[in-house]
Amino acid sequence: MAYSKIPFSRLAFLLVFCFVSFTAYSQQKQGIYVDKQGVMRWQKDNKEANFFGVNYTVPFAYGYRSHKALNVDLEKAIDQDVYHFARLGFDAFRVHVWDTEISDSVGNLLDNEHLRLFDYLVAKLKERNIKILVTPIAYWGAGYPEPDTKTAGFSSIYNKQQAVTEEKAFVAQERYLEQFFKHVNPYTKLTYQNDPDIIAAEINNEPKHSGPKARATEYVNRMVKAARGAGWTKPLFYNISESPTYADAVAKSNIDGVSFQWYPTGLVANRTLKGNYLPHVDQYHIPFDTTAAYAGKARMVYEFDAGDVLQSVMYPAMARSFRGAGFQWATQFAYDPMATAYGNTEYQTHYLNLAYTPSKAVSMMIASEAFHTLPRGKKYGAYPQDSIFDVFRLSYKQDLSEMNAPQKFYYSNSTKTKPAKMSRLEHIAGVGSSPVATYTGTGAYFLDKLANGTWRLEVMPDAIHVRDPFAKASPDKTVTRIAWGTHPMQLNLPDLGNGFRVQGINEGNTYQATAEGSSFQIQPGTYLITKKTNGADKWLNAGAGVGAIKLREFVAPKARTSEVYVSHAPYTEAAPGKPLTLTAKIVGLAADAKVSLVASNLAGGYKTVPMTQATPYTYQAQLPADFMTPGVFRYRIVTETAGGEFVTFPGNHKGSPWAWDYVADDTWQTFVASEKGNLELFNATHDQDVFVYPNLWREDERQFLTGEKPGQLALRLVAKKLPEEGVMGFQYYFGDKVAGRLADLPAYDRLVIRARTTSAAPVQAKVALITDDAAGYAAPVTLTDTYQDIEVPLSSLQPAAYMLLPRPYPGFHPFWFKPGKAAAFNIGNAERFEMTIGKGDAQADTQAPYTLEIEAVWLEKTNK
Repeated sequence: MAYSKIPFSRLAFLLVFCFVSFTAYSQQKQGIYVDKQGVMRWQKDNKEANFFGVNYTVPFAYGYRSHKALNVDLEKAIDQDVYHFARLGFDAFRVHVWDTEISDSVGNLLDNEHLRLFDYLVAKLKERNIKILVTPIAYWGAGYPEPDTKTAGFSSIYNKQQAVTEEKAFVAQERYLEQFFKHVNPYTKLTYQNDPDIIAAEINNEPKHSGPKARATEYVNRMVKAARGAGWTKPLFYNISESPTYADAVAKSNIDGVSFQWYPTGLVANRTLKGNYLPHVDQYHIPFDTTAAYAGKARMVYEFDAGDVLQSVMYPAMARSFRGAGFQWATQFAYDPMATAYGNTEYQTHYLNLAYTPSKAVSMMIASEAFHTLPRGKKYGAYPQDSIFDVFRLSYKQDLSEMNAPQKFYYSNSTKTKPAKMSRLEHIAGVGSSPVATYTGTGAYFLDKLANGTWRLEVMPDAIHVRDPFAKASPDKTVTRIAWGTHPMQLNLPDLGNGFRVQGINEGNTYQATAEGSSFQIQPGTYLITKKTNGADKWLNAGAGVGAIKLREFVAPKARTSEVYVSHAPYTEAAPGKPLTLTAKIVGLAADAKVSLVASNLAGGYKTVPMTQATPYTYQAQLPADFMTPGVFRYRIVTETAGGEFVTFPGNHKGSPWAWDYVADDTWQTFVASEKGNLELFNATHDQDVFVYPNLWREDERQFLTGEKPGQLALRLVAKKLPEEGVMGFQYYFGDKVAGRLADLPAYDRLVIRARTTSAAPVQAKVALITDDAAGYAAPVTLTDTYQDIEVPLSSLQPAAYMLLPRPYPGFHPFWFKPGKAAAFNIGNAERFEMTIGKGDAQADTQAPYTLEIEAVWLEKTNK
């Protein structure tokens, strides 16, 4: 056909049509599809597609309001946080859109500030090659952690149960989904369908199904039809784990995949959880494999986290278990925005941010590598065997996640492991020191090889945890301090040699130095490190970077305050006649300031001992053996500047504590045991942070009542019937309680439990000690209706399964755990106590109600 004979208008139409068709085809080939086996694959080459990253909420709800309250530029905050996503190697983003903030009561989409910011976030994620799975409906208010306020959206009318059962709610959601998927992002000029980086959608967030199952299937299919009717052709997921009894109804619907969540340590403990929780993430158990319609569905984890756990070992273990269960998408909930992470106010039970939780962040980086490296469906045995898998290693005792591949060496805390191939290393990320990098700062650092003899170094500021980040939160309370310290660093990289050059390259960073040997001083920033014979100019002029990271980029928070602050946890009890070292974290201290520990005991002894810096922000003082007489000692920590200004802790009191009019009397205190005394593991009067199963929360089910002796409390548990696991009981972590007497533990050989039941007939119970190796050792005991001091020789404890408490979400995961391999019991490794009633079979236990009252647990010596 000769173009000269075609009318211009028709020719223009044809050209536009061809361009649009070619663009749509190109975008389609950049997406994913789900094959008949339920595997997500890239359309461009049919290879398996896997994604790992985070949820993040700044455009909506409290995330939005908290930034406004701090007068933070929201777009800049998004830019900064998304840069950190890229720095940590994430390639997945998901969030449940707060529909209540961007819709009206009948489901019309509102083009407002929240939607605009979400679109801005999408555009910024695209710049970093981060793929997006969008969940358009959240079903709930936008208040948390503050009270909900009235919004215009349909979710302010229909709750989570009504939304999936009532016809008017169906219609509103259909209208909303149609408009949502047709919406054009003003930043990308694309609909979500036409955006190649938005690869899939999940219909809604955590639906609560009830009523006829046919209605549940109808609801899902109508929402799928609404999305497809709006032109959505990409995979659609639906939650199957929130309402597990409706799994068959969901699986038979017209969806492409199913979504799961995982909170293996529960949520909102209101404190940091201590102990070895790796058994909780040993496997991801899916109970729907026998559902015929479930086959052929892709699997994704829309949210996960080890709630209230600050350790840096959980994320890689979860990634390993996800891959073993066949998941191809996993996004942690939720990444803390840098602007508010100082107080962990957004979601108190979660805490993840590169600047404020560096070890956890690097462990997430390692988890991302594991998720992309490990084959789908492969198992690595039971804990502790699965602590080493492929090129990854986990250590609870060292609080260490590690990746050691020929080209990548990542570690969440200091390690002595040597790189697998030092000469082939291209990427290093860590906290602390290793055979490659020695560093005393507490922030994360990253080394990326640009060429032989040329590296990019990025150093984050120091993060110092000063309060429990999982306790009740407030914008007025700082839980982690940031400090821009200068520290020595030594690099052992063969291609750099000695005497290499260090040049600051981020905005405002004018630092330059030549290494003395392989050592140099460094402060937060981005640097170009070049061998003596290499030039830096070509890199600086070219502006090349590392993947989605530009050469000169650097993002870090400034310190919010420079005031001195002391964080210290006193020992509960110490050994008599032995020197005791006390440790405190101190931030904001001037270089010429002095720190003293001022102590007194009830035997008339007084000591003022200088505290010396052991590592940055860590100070220590040793009380001499002759001061450690049985009884109790009380003490303060006093800081003094060169100008004579005093601040005393606890209490943060200004003024000299030796002044005649100084009236503050706050102190810490520690008991000093008697030479032949017992060692207490649990006392209901003081130790009330227990985990109870089942969740006995009613007033007549869980109580701390007065015991037989004055001032003594007893924990009372009552179960009117046993749950399906056939057991009632509790656990208590005592690791901190005995931390001051670890050296004394081997001298004890008997466990004593003071307890009873209120049942007329004797009740069989089981007591167990759980070690830091996650092994349980148990013995049977008999409870009567009077208090007894029940003695259990430690030699009688035998390997046994124990409860995984707190219970996870979803609740269908394993209840009992027994390690794949257990060593002989060693009291020096014990860190938790468990006591249970019941035979582990609800059908076999008919003696109800079940009651347990316990006052205390302690260790005794046979030869006192």
